Amino acid sequence: MYYLIHQTLTPVSFDQFRQRETQFVAVLTSAEWQTGKDSFDMGIDIEPQTTEIHSTKAEVNYDSLTGTFSIPDRYDPEEVRRFAFAMDEKGIVFIDDSGAAEKIIEQIRRTKKWRFPGLERFIYDFLEQIVADDRDLIERYDSELGRMEAAIVGDEGESIFESVNDMRDIIRVLRVHYEQLLDFTQELEENENSFFKTENLRYFRLFGNRIMRLRDSTVAIGEHAGQLRDIYKSHLDIKQNRIMTVLTIVTTIFMPLTLIAGWYGMNFRFMPELNSVWGYPVVIALSLLIVVGSLLFFKKIKWL
Repeated sequence: MYYLIHQTLTPVSFDQFRQRETQFVAVLTSAEWQTGKDSFDMGIDIEPQTTEIHSTKAEVNYDSLTGTFSIPDRYDPEEVRRFAFAMDEKGIVFIDDSGAAEKIIEQIRRTKKWRFPGLERFIYDFLEQIVADDRDLIERYDSELGRMEAAIVGDEGESIFESVNDMRDIIRVLRVHYEQLLDFTQELEENENSFFKTENLRYFRLFGNRIMRLRDSTVAIGEHAGQLRDIYKSHLDIKQNRIMTVLTIVTTIFMPLTLIAGWYGMNFRFMPELNSVWGYPVVIALSLLIVVGSLLFFKKIKWL
């Protein structure tokens, strides 16, 4: 697909593209790029990496920029959209076998209309589409962590502890993604090859500021999730301490009762209490006294 950058992105045929007088956007498969890259007349020293893409980055060539995009899915960090690009002052070519770049470009074509069109404004809108819903997503994560914290305090933490771990994984992936986008944006703003108009570098500064805020938000949420893990572990320790306290109380109460039972269970021949009319009632009374006295003692020291 070929587009010209007018007030909107305008789809054109290849013949119209070759006769262009304005900056362009093109989307090619890796095979199409290999056969047709010479027609773009870009001074490429570092060939765009179209396989084994692991990060979002930009690399400065002598007379061009090349690089890659690695965009994680916001809900499943295992799913990643990957594609490459090559760019000079005339336009940008996306090299994409997945269709991800085409979807973003089509969204821009349908929704954006520019008073001052240009390559810088297109790149800004392209980057904005990548993070379009991230602010709302991060706010939902923050609210979800608050709900989880309340659930942990309410003894419902067992069912959500795994959710906290999953959320931490997603937040960590997003944080790394934002750091890569920030480096990418700074490379564009550096404008080493003077591809961009000086007055239009503000688009990259604007996007960079937004990415810094998103990154800072993910750092804060990651710390909150870590604190939530600590709260959960502390809550488990408190519950275990309560269980141990109950076991200690039960053991302490029954130790003297066990002693009495063992003592009078020896059945020595000359034990006077064995022939006493009051022996059995006295042992019962003594046992009840020990139980009641122990409970009162533990209540006094606030173990109960």
